[in-house]
Amino acid sequence: MTLPVGVHTGDIELSGDLTVPADAQAVVVFAHGSGSSRHSSRNRAVARTLQDSRCATLLFDLLSSAEEKADEQTGHLRFDIELLTGRLVDALELVASRDDVRDLPIGVFGASTGAATALCAAARRPELVRAVVSRGGRPDLAGDELESVLPPTLLLVGDRDEQVMELNRQVEPRLGGTRQLTPIPGASHLFQEQGALEQVAEHAAQWFRTHLISG
Repeated sequence: MTLPVGVHTGDIELSGDLTVPADAQAVVVFAHGSGSSRHSSRNRAVARTLQDSRCATLLFDLLSSAEEKADEQTGHLRFDIELLTGRLVDALELVASRDDVRDLPIGVFGASTGAATALCAAARRPELVRAVVSRGGRPDLAGDELESVLPPTLLLVGDRDEQVMELNRQVEPRLGGTRQLTPIPGASHLFQEQGALEQVAEHAAQWFRTHLISG
């Protein structure tokens, strides 16, 4: 069952889609990458796999419609990690307060620049975030908050995405808790190669099963 939800943050409301399988035992909140939205086809594909693995999912827009239009021209909001982290924290608090999912452990799935947002939120609200998965992420943008990230963190990077792979290698030792860097063979930054996104989804599902459901 998918429900429309509104994430109240500051003086705006952001649109979201909450899907709660009947057998849900965890909930995963998605933080999309720069220039994307809750309609990201890649994130939705991963979300479907997670739903099949007994995880509810929340995909929501980090920017309002007006902000998206402005950002298309300037690009100034998509890298505003402080702003986006605050909005993700508000989404996490919403999930923690809803009757239909509030008793479920929470994970965060961050893509591209959204990975930095996910890590900052995990560092600030460790009592809410129990596990993190980054897909093709820019965890380096989390800066000094990396050492405060205590939830188990999985970094998934295409092995052909050399620049992002190097950034993830540099960042991994700085994470404060359990962490794992897993290359996806033959994949580039957008995981468009045959089977690449399916591998991402399966690795993410296994990580969340281990650290949210079985942990």
